[in-house]
Amino acid sequence: MNFVFISPNFPATFRRFCMALRADGVNVLGIGDCPYDELHPELRGALTEYYKVSTLENYDEMVRAMGYFTFRYGKLDWLESNNEYWLKQDAALRTAFNITTGPKLDIIENYRSKQKMKEFYRAAGVPCARCAPLTTLDAARAFAAKVGYPIVVKPDNGVGAEATYRLESDGDLAAFYADHPDVPYLMEEYVTGIVTTYDGICNADGEVLFAASHIAPNSIMDMVNEGIPVYYYVDKTIPADVEAAGRAVLKAFGVRSRFFHFEFFRLTKAKKGLGKVGDIVALEVNMRPAGGFTTEMFNYGQSVDVYQIWADMVAFGESRHTYSGPRSYCVYVGRRDGVPYRRALDELERQYAANARLFTRMPDALAGTMGNQVGVACFDDEDAMMAFVEDAFAL
Repeated sequence: MNFVFISPNFPATFRRFCMALRADGVNVLGIGDCPYDELHPELRGALTEYYKVSTLENYDEMVRAMGYFTFRYGKLDWLESNNEYWLKQDAALRTAFNITTGPKLDIIENYRSKQKMKEFYRAAGVPCARCAPLTTLDAARAFAAKVGYPIVVKPDNGVGAEATYRLESDGDLAAFYADHPDVPYLMEEYVTGIVTTYDGICNADGEVLFAASHIAPNSIMDMVNEGIPVYYYVDKTIPADVEAAGRAVLKAFGVRSRFFHFEFFRLTKAKKGLGKVGDIVALEVNMRPAGGFTTEMFNYGQSVDVYQIWADMVAFGESRHTYSGPRSYCVYVGRRDGVPYRRALDELERQYAANARLFTRMPDALAGTMGNQVGVACFDDEDAMMAFVEDAFAL
Protein backbone atom coordinates (compact mmCIF):
# COMPACT_ATOMS: atom_id res chain seq x y z
CA MET A 1 0.00 0.00 0.00
CA ASN A 2 1.33 3.43 -1.00
CA PHE A 3 0.38 6.24 1.37
CA VAL A 4 1.25 9.86 0.62
CA PHE A 5 1.46 11.96 3.79
CA ILE A 6 1.35 15.72 3.22
CA SER A 7 3.49 17.83 5.60
CA PRO A 8 4.51 14.89 7.80
CA ASN A 9 6.82 17.12 9.87
CA PHE A 10 4.27 19.74 11.01
CA PRO A 11 2.88 19.63 13.57
CA ALA A 12 5.80 17.68 15.00
CA THR A 13 3.55 15.03 16.58
CA PHE A 14 2.32 14.01 13.11
CA ARG A 15 5.49 12.02 12.55
CA ARG A 16 3.82 9.46 14.82
CA PHE A 17 1.15 8.84 12.18
CA CYS A 18 3.91 7.96 9.70
CA MET A 19 5.71 5.78 12.24
CA ALA A 20 2.50 3.86 12.98
CA LEU A 21 1.82 3.35 9.27
CA ARG A 22 5.33 2.00 8.77
CA ALA A 23 4.84 -0.36 11.73
CA ASP A 24 1.81 -1.76 9.86
CA GLY A 25 3.85 -2.38 6.73
CA VAL A 26 2.62 0.62 4.75
CA ASN A 27 4.89 2.33 2.21
CA VAL A 28 4.92 5.93 3.47
CA LEU A 29 5.81 8.72 1.02
CA GLY A 30 6.15 12.26 2.35
CA ILE A 31 5.71 15.63 0.66
CA GLY A 32 6.80 18.72 2.58
CA ASP A 33 8.63 22.03 2.48
CA CYS A 34 11.20 21.20 5.15
CA PRO A 35 14.70 20.10 4.05
CA TYR A 36 15.14 16.36 4.45
CA ASP A 37 18.12 16.71 6.79
CA GLU A 38 15.99 18.80 9.17
CA LEU A 39 13.29 16.15 9.55
CA HIS A 40 13.11 14.36 12.90
CA PRO A 41 15.19 11.14 12.78
CA GLU A 42 12.12 9.07 13.66
CA LEU A 43 10.25 10.58 10.72
CA ARG A 44 13.13 9.93 8.32
CA GLY A 45 13.12 6.33 9.50
CA ALA A 46 9.39 5.98 8.80
CA LEU A 47 9.43 7.45 5.28
CA THR A 48 10.35 5.35 2.25
CA GLU A 49 10.98 8.57 0.33
CA TYR A 50 10.50 12.29 0.84
CA TYR A 51 9.84 14.89 -1.86
CA LYS A 52 10.65 18.47 -0.90
CA VAL A 53 8.65 21.28 -2.49
CA SER A 54 9.43 24.98 -2.18
CA THR A 55 5.96 25.56 -0.72
CA LEU A 56 2.95 23.35 -0.08
CA GLU A 57 0.82 26.21 -1.44
CA ASN A 58 2.09 25.55 -4.99
CA TYR A 59 -0.41 23.08 -6.45
CA ASP A 60 1.66 22.48 -9.59
CA GLU A 61 4.62 21.42 -7.47
CA MET A 62 2.38 19.11 -5.48
CA VAL A 63 1.14 17.50 -8.69
CA ARG A 64 4.71 16.98 -9.87
CA ALA A 65 5.55 15.32 -6.55
CA MET A 66 2.54 13.02 -6.87
CA GLY A 67 3.47 12.20 -10.46
CA TYR A 68 6.99 11.32 -9.38
CA PHE A 69 5.71 8.98 -6.67
CA THR A 70 3.33 7.35 -9.14
CA PHE A 71 6.21 6.76 -11.57
CA ARG A 72 8.40 5.28 -8.82
CA TYR A 73 5.89 3.24 -6.82
CA GLY A 74 2.80 2.72 -8.96
CA LYS A 75 -0.79 3.45 -7.97
CA LEU A 76 -1.11 5.70 -4.94
CA ASP A 77 -3.69 4.27 -2.53
CA TRP A 78 -4.05 6.98 0.14
CA LEU A 79 -3.32 10.64 0.56
CA GLU A 80 -3.82 12.58 3.78
CA SER A 81 -2.47 15.53 5.71
CA ASN A 82 -4.78 15.25 8.75
CA ASN A 83 -4.64 19.05 8.68
CA GLU A 84 -7.63 21.39 8.29
CA TYR A 85 -5.61 23.89 6.27
CA TRP A 86 -4.85 21.38 3.52
CA LEU A 87 -8.22 19.60 3.29
CA LYS A 88 -9.22 21.20 -0.02
CA GLN A 89 -5.84 20.60 -1.61
CA ASP A 90 -5.86 17.01 -0.35
CA ALA A 91 -9.23 16.55 -2.07
CA ALA A 92 -7.94 18.13 -5.30
CA LEU A 93 -4.95 15.78 -5.38
CA ARG A 94 -7.14 12.76 -4.67
CA THR A 95 -9.39 13.80 -7.52
CA ALA A 96 -6.48 14.33 -9.92
CA PHE A 97 -4.91 10.95 -9.10
CA ASN A 98 -8.17 9.00 -8.58
CA ILE A 99 -7.47 8.13 -4.96
CA THR A 100 -10.76 6.81 -3.59
CA THR A 101 -9.94 6.37 0.10
CA GLY A 102 -10.79 9.94 1.09
CA PRO A 103 -13.08 12.81 0.10
CA LYS A 104 -12.67 14.29 -3.36
CA LEU A 105 -13.56 17.77 -4.55
CA ASP A 106 -17.22 16.91 -5.12
CA ILE A 107 -17.91 16.57 -1.39
CA ILE A 108 -15.12 18.42 0.40
CA GLU A 109 -17.14 21.64 0.72
CA ASN A 110 -19.64 19.73 2.84
CA TYR A 111 -16.80 19.34 5.35
CA ARG A 112 -15.41 22.89 5.08
CA SER A 113 -18.36 25.25 4.64
CA LYS A 114 -19.90 26.21 7.95
CA GLN A 115 -23.14 27.07 6.17
CA LYS A 116 -23.37 23.69 4.42
CA MET A 117 -22.73 21.94 7.73
CA LYS A 118 -26.09 23.19 8.97
CA GLU A 119 -27.92 20.95 6.49
CA PHE A 120 -26.25 17.87 7.93
CA TYR A 121 -26.93 18.93 11.52
CA ARG A 122 -30.61 19.20 10.68
CA ALA A 123 -30.53 15.78 9.03
CA ALA A 124 -28.92 14.44 12.22
CA GLY A 125 -31.61 16.03 14.37
CA VAL A 126 -29.12 18.23 16.24
CA PRO A 127 -30.17 21.89 16.65
CA CYS A 128 -27.83 24.60 15.40
CA ALA A 129 -27.66 28.39 15.45
CA ARG A 130 -29.43 30.39 12.76
CA CYS A 131 -27.09 31.88 10.19
CA ALA A 132 -26.91 33.94 7.01
CA PRO A 133 -24.15 34.78 4.54
CA LEU A 134 -22.65 38.23 4.86
CA THR A 135 -23.82 40.21 1.83
CA THR A 136 -24.98 43.82 2.12
CA LEU A 137 -24.88 45.90 5.28
CA ASP A 138 -28.66 46.27 5.16
CA ALA A 139 -29.08 42.50 5.00
CA ALA A 140 -26.66 42.09 7.91
CA ARG A 141 -28.63 44.60 9.99
CA ALA A 142 -31.85 42.77 9.16
CA PHE A 143 -30.35 39.46 10.34
CA ALA A 144 -29.12 41.09 13.57
CA ALA A 145 -32.57 42.57 14.17
CA LYS A 146 -34.09 39.13 13.70
CA VAL A 147 -31.81 37.15 16.05
CA GLY A 148 -30.65 39.97 18.37
CA TYR A 149 -27.18 41.04 19.43
CA PRO A 150 -24.61 39.83 20.03
CA ILE A 151 -23.96 38.01 16.75
CA VAL A 152 -20.90 36.09 15.61
CA VAL A 153 -19.20 36.63 12.25
CA LYS A 154 -16.78 34.04 10.92
CA PRO A 155 -15.22 32.96 7.61
CA ASP A 156 -17.42 30.33 5.98
CA ASN A 157 -14.29 28.25 5.37
CA GLY A 158 -12.18 29.25 8.36
CA VAL A 159 -9.91 27.18 10.57
CA GLY A 160 -10.96 27.03 14.22
CA ALA A 161 -11.76 30.48 15.64
CA GLU A 162 -9.50 32.26 13.13
CA ALA A 163 -10.85 35.73 12.16
CA THR A 164 -14.02 35.10 14.18
CA TYR A 165 -15.60 37.98 16.11
CA ARG A 166 -18.51 38.79 18.41
CA LEU A 167 -20.36 41.96 17.44
CA GLU A 168 -22.41 43.76 20.06
CA SER A 169 -24.18 46.55 18.13
CA ASP A 170 -25.04 48.11 14.78
CA GLY A 171 -21.89 50.20 15.21
CA ASP A 172 -19.73 47.09 15.57
CA LEU A 173 -21.43 45.59 12.53
CA ALA A 174 -20.84 48.68 10.39
CA ALA A 175 -17.18 48.83 11.46
CA PHE A 176 -16.66 45.14 10.70
CA TYR A 177 -18.43 45.44 7.36
CA ALA A 178 -16.20 48.36 6.34
CA ASP A 179 -12.97 46.50 7.08
CA HIS A 180 -13.20 42.71 6.95
CA PRO A 181 -11.11 40.16 5.01
CA ASP A 182 -12.17 39.65 1.40
CA VAL A 183 -13.48 36.10 1.90
CA PRO A 184 -17.02 34.73 2.22
CA TYR A 185 -18.28 35.37 5.75
CA LEU A 186 -21.14 33.91 7.75
CA MET A 187 -23.24 35.55 10.46
CA GLU A 188 -24.64 33.44 13.30
CA GLU A 189 -26.78 34.09 16.32
CA TYR A 190 -24.73 34.04 19.51
CA VAL A 191 -24.95 30.91 21.66
CA THR A 192 -23.93 30.93 25.31
CA GLY A 193 -22.40 27.60 26.19
CA ILE A 194 -19.34 25.49 26.89
CA VAL A 195 -17.68 23.80 23.94
CA THR A 196 -17.62 20.03 24.21
CA THR A 197 -16.48 17.66 21.50
CA TYR A 198 -16.93 14.22 20.04
CA ASP A 199 -13.59 13.10 18.60
CA GLY A 200 -12.63 9.82 17.08
CA ILE A 201 -11.61 7.53 14.26
CA CYS A 202 -13.98 5.57 12.02
CA ASN A 203 -13.34 2.90 9.40
CA ALA A 204 -14.58 2.48 5.83
CA ASP A 205 -17.99 1.36 7.10
CA GLY A 206 -18.37 4.38 9.37
CA GLU A 207 -17.83 2.23 12.48
CA VAL A 208 -16.23 4.09 15.38
CA LEU A 209 -12.92 2.51 16.37
CA PHE A 210 -12.05 5.10 19.00
CA ALA A 211 -13.88 8.05 20.54
CA ALA A 212 -13.28 10.59 23.29
CA SER A 213 -14.56 14.00 24.33
CA HIS A 214 -12.83 17.15 25.45
CA ILE A 215 -14.25 20.27 27.05
CA ALA A 216 -13.20 23.93 26.69
CA PRO A 217 -14.75 25.90 29.58
CA ASN A 218 -13.56 29.25 28.18
CA SER A 219 -14.71 30.65 24.83
CA ILE A 220 -12.32 29.59 22.07
CA MET A 221 -13.11 32.84 20.26
CA ASP A 222 -12.12 34.84 23.35
CA MET A 223 -8.96 32.77 23.78
CA VAL A 224 -7.90 33.83 20.29
CA ASN A 225 -9.11 37.44 20.26
CA GLU A 226 -8.66 38.53 23.86
CA GLY A 227 -5.79 36.38 25.06
CA ILE A 228 -7.73 34.92 27.99
CA PRO A 229 -6.32 31.77 29.64
CA VAL A 230 -6.20 28.81 27.29
CA TYR A 231 -7.19 25.56 28.88
CA TYR A 232 -9.28 22.53 28.06
CA TYR A 233 -9.37 18.93 29.14
CA VAL A 234 -10.13 15.45 27.86
CA ASP A 235 -12.96 13.99 29.89
CA LYS A 236 -12.63 10.58 31.53
CA THR A 237 -15.69 9.35 29.66
CA ILE A 238 -17.98 10.62 26.90
CA PRO A 239 -21.31 12.03 28.16
CA ALA A 240 -24.21 10.02 26.72
CA ASP A 241 -25.86 13.00 25.01
CA VAL A 242 -22.57 14.04 23.38
CA GLU A 243 -22.02 10.50 22.09
CA ALA A 244 -25.57 10.31 20.71
CA ALA A 245 -25.24 13.68 18.95
CA GLY A 246 -21.78 12.82 17.64
CA ARG A 247 -22.84 9.48 16.19
CA ALA A 248 -25.90 11.07 14.56
CA VAL A 249 -23.72 13.73 12.91
CA LEU A 250 -21.20 11.09 11.83
CA LYS A 251 -24.00 9.16 10.11
CA ALA A 252 -25.53 12.24 8.51
CA PHE A 253 -22.21 13.26 6.94
CA GLY A 254 -21.46 9.70 5.86
CA VAL A 255 -17.95 9.94 7.28
CA ARG A 256 -15.64 7.13 6.26
CA SER A 257 -12.03 6.16 6.96
CA ARG A 258 -10.77 9.14 8.91
CA PHE A 259 -10.31 11.09 12.08
CA PHE A 260 -13.18 13.39 13.01
CA HIS A 261 -13.54 16.30 15.45
CA PHE A 262 -17.12 17.47 16.09
CA GLU A 263 -17.74 20.53 18.25
CA PHE A 264 -20.94 21.20 20.20
CA PHE A 265 -22.15 23.77 22.69
CA ARG A 266 -23.58 22.63 26.01
CA LEU A 267 -25.93 25.52 26.72
CA THR A 268 -25.28 27.51 29.88
CA LYS A 269 -28.13 29.86 29.01
CA ALA A 270 -31.45 28.82 27.46
CA LYS A 271 -31.94 29.96 23.87
CA LYS A 272 -35.33 30.07 22.17
CA GLY A 273 -35.44 27.61 19.30
CA LEU A 274 -32.26 25.82 20.42
CA GLY A 275 -32.85 24.43 23.88
CA LYS A 276 -32.68 24.75 27.61
CA VAL A 277 -29.66 24.93 29.90
CA GLY A 278 -27.61 21.75 29.55
CA ASP A 279 -28.83 20.86 26.05
CA ILE A 280 -26.44 20.07 23.19
CA VAL A 281 -26.27 22.40 20.17
CA ALA A 282 -24.11 21.87 17.08
CA LEU A 283 -21.16 24.21 16.50
CA GLU A 284 -19.06 22.83 13.63
CA VAL A 285 -17.36 19.73 12.27
CA ASN A 286 -13.73 19.19 11.38
CA MET A 287 -12.76 16.10 9.42
CA ARG A 288 -9.30 15.79 10.93
CA PRO A 289 -7.75 15.27 14.38
CA ALA A 290 -8.26 17.94 17.02
CA GLY A 291 -5.42 20.46 16.97
CA GLY A 292 -2.44 21.23 19.13
CA PHE A 293 -1.34 18.38 21.38
CA THR A 294 -4.84 16.90 21.72
CA THR A 295 -3.88 13.58 20.11
CA GLU A 296 -1.17 13.23 22.74
CA MET A 297 -3.74 14.07 25.42
CA PHE A 298 -6.02 11.28 24.19
CA ASN A 299 -3.15 8.85 24.62
CA TYR A 300 -2.25 10.12 28.09
CA GLY A 301 -5.80 10.30 29.42
CA GLN A 302 -7.36 7.26 27.75
CA SER A 303 -4.38 4.86 27.87
CA VAL A 304 -4.43 4.32 24.10
CA ASP A 305 -2.34 5.05 21.00
CA VAL A 306 -4.53 6.97 18.57
CA TYR A 307 -1.76 7.11 15.98
CA GLN A 308 -1.68 3.30 15.85
CA ILE A 309 -5.47 2.99 15.89
CA TRP A 310 -5.62 5.35 12.90
CA ALA A 311 -2.84 3.46 11.09
CA ASP A 312 -4.58 0.14 11.75
CA MET A 313 -7.73 1.62 10.22
CA VAL A 314 -5.77 2.58 7.10
CA ALA A 315 -3.90 -0.70 6.76
CA PHE A 316 -6.52 -3.20 7.93
CA GLY A 317 -9.86 -1.42 8.25
CA GLU A 318 -9.94 -2.17 11.97
CA SER A 319 -8.02 -1.63 15.19
CA ARG A 320 -5.66 -4.56 15.75
CA HIS A 321 -4.26 -3.41 19.08
CA THR A 322 -5.90 -3.93 22.44
CA TYR A 323 -5.73 -1.11 24.94
CA SER A 324 -6.52 -1.26 28.61
CA GLY A 325 -5.54 1.04 31.39
CA PRO A 326 -6.82 3.76 33.67
CA ARG A 327 -8.66 6.77 32.34
CA SER A 328 -8.03 10.20 33.76
CA TYR A 329 -8.76 13.86 33.19
CA CYS A 330 -6.02 15.15 30.91
CA VAL A 331 -5.78 18.94 30.94
CA TYR A 332 -3.96 21.41 28.71
CA VAL A 333 -2.88 24.87 29.87
CA GLY A 334 -1.46 27.34 27.37
CA ARG A 335 0.32 30.30 28.93
CA ARG A 336 1.33 33.44 27.05
CA ASP A 337 4.79 34.95 26.95
CA GLY A 338 5.12 38.29 28.71
CA VAL A 339 2.59 37.52 31.47
CA PRO A 340 4.13 37.61 34.98
CA TYR A 341 2.88 34.24 36.22
CA ARG A 342 3.64 33.41 39.84
CA ARG A 343 5.35 30.16 38.87
CA ALA A 344 7.76 29.60 36.01
CA LEU A 345 6.81 26.71 33.74
CA ASP A 346 9.63 24.48 34.99
CA GLU A 347 8.62 25.24 38.58
CA LEU A 348 5.03 24.26 37.79
CA GLU A 349 6.26 21.02 36.23
CA ARG A 350 8.30 20.17 39.32
CA GLN A 351 5.37 20.95 41.61
CA TYR A 352 3.12 18.55 39.68
CA ALA A 353 5.79 16.01 38.75
CA ALA A 354 3.52 13.03 39.51
CA ASN A 355 0.88 14.33 37.12
CA ALA A 356 2.99 16.04 34.46
CA ARG A 357 2.97 14.50 30.99
CA LEU A 358 4.21 17.19 28.60
CA PHE A 359 5.73 20.60 29.33
CA THR A 360 7.08 22.38 26.27
CA ARG A 361 6.61 25.35 23.93
CA MET A 362 3.97 25.65 21.25
CA PRO A 363 5.26 26.39 17.73
CA ASP A 364 4.82 30.07 16.91
CA ALA A 365 2.39 29.27 14.08
CA LEU A 366 -0.10 27.88 16.63
CA ALA A 367 0.70 30.02 19.65
CA GLY A 368 -1.86 32.73 18.90
CA THR A 369 -4.63 30.24 19.57
CA MET A 370 -2.96 27.79 21.93
CA GLY A 371 -0.56 29.91 24.00
CA ASN A 372 3.25 29.88 23.98
CA GLN A 373 4.02 27.79 27.07
CA VAL A 374 2.39 24.36 27.21
CA GLY A 375 1.61 22.25 30.25
CA VAL A 376 -0.25 18.93 29.98
CA ALA A 377 -1.07 16.88 33.08
CA CYS A 378 -3.38 14.03 34.13
CA PHE A 379 -5.52 13.80 37.27
CA ASP A 380 -7.87 11.26 38.78
CA ASP A 381 -10.43 13.81 39.90
CA GLU A 382 -11.73 17.11 38.57
CA ASP A 383 -11.01 19.19 41.69
CA ALA A 384 -7.30 18.31 41.57
CA MET A 385 -7.26 19.18 37.88
CA MET A 386 -8.79 22.61 38.50
CA ALA A 387 -6.27 23.30 41.30
CA PHE A 388 -3.52 22.73 38.72
CA VAL A 389 -5.24 25.13 36.29
CA GLU A 390 -5.47 27.82 38.99
CA ASP A 391 -1.79 27.38 39.87
CA ALA A 392 -0.80 27.51 36.19
CA PHE A 393 -2.40 30.91 35.67
CA ALA A 394 -1.83 32.46 39.09
CA LEU A 395 -0.17 35.88 38.94
